[in-house]
Amino acid sequence: MIRAQRLGHATIETRDFQKSLDYFIDVNGLVDADSNGRRAHLASKIGQLTVTLESSTRADCTRMSFEVAPESDFTAMRAFLNSEGVKNELRHDPFPGTAEVLSFSDPNGVGIDLFRSWDFLSGNRSVAGVGPLKVGHVAFFSPDVRAMVSFYERILGFRVSDWLGDFFVFMRCNPDHHTVNFFRASRPRLHHIAFELKDFAHVQQSCETLSMHRVPLGWGPLRQGGPGHNVAAYHRNPDDHVVEYYCELDQMKNEALGYFEPRPWHTDRPQRPRVWDPANLVTGWGTPPAPAHARPVP
Repeated sequence: MIRAQRLGHATIETRDFQKSLDYFIDVNGLVDADSNGRRAHLASKIGQLTVTLESSTRADCTRMSFEVAPESDFTAMRAFLNSEGVKNELRHDPFPGTAEVLSFSDPNGVGIDLFRSWDFLSGNRSVAGVGPLKVGHVAFFSPDVRAMVSFYERILGFRVSDWLGDFFVFMRCNPDHHTVNFFRASRPRLHHIAFELKDFAHVQQSCETLSMHRVPLGWGPLRQGGPGHNVAAYHRNPDDHVVEYYCELDQMKNEALGYFEPRPWHTDRPQRPRVWDPANLVTGWGTPPAPAHARPVP
């Protein structure tokens, strides 16, 4: 089994490259580390590659990268993937700061790039926009959620953190409550992408930044009363994708103990992975989502 350790960056395809690039730099607060007019590699304010933006005829998340342990043997990993019937290839210099990745696709058709070494793309930078610390998780619609769970458990070593009913799953590869989510739907596509902020004051500042750019909030700020229990605020980007800013996500610091670090707002004591009943799920605090926020992504 391969053990993914963290989410590196997400590749986002956009129909309007310049408009999306302006959003990610001026509103989201990422740094243009390398761009050519059709592709841009965007780093966080601390210099880690966070988003690759590509001009396309569609708008979707098409790839994710995951870091594996530095001593990982790509030859052994390829043999494992071959034994599982997963087509794969080695790619060289696929994006700035990374010399080699092992690439394959998940059942949704999203490309997976595993890397074992990387470089900062810049030093600490002041940014104009929100300035997230990292891309924290990516959620996808999928016609077969169980197949996605099986793949990410079996191939990449993910663990299930929570289910919402039988149609929405939260999966982790490190202490963060979730790094990928899958929500049952008729066809695969991006559900939302989430960026971690420093603290609640940073979430408040993100809302101020959105307001100054005339970007309405779709939901929040709020405290989630169910899976993750994080503070969050949601909006839509120029491609109509839902974007989440969050902090204080549940953490499972010790897998052997099997519960998330206790917090005053937890529903259970201790809070362990569980199946949540959607009919009884309530927000810890905050307002319900705006009607426009709930509309499906085209």
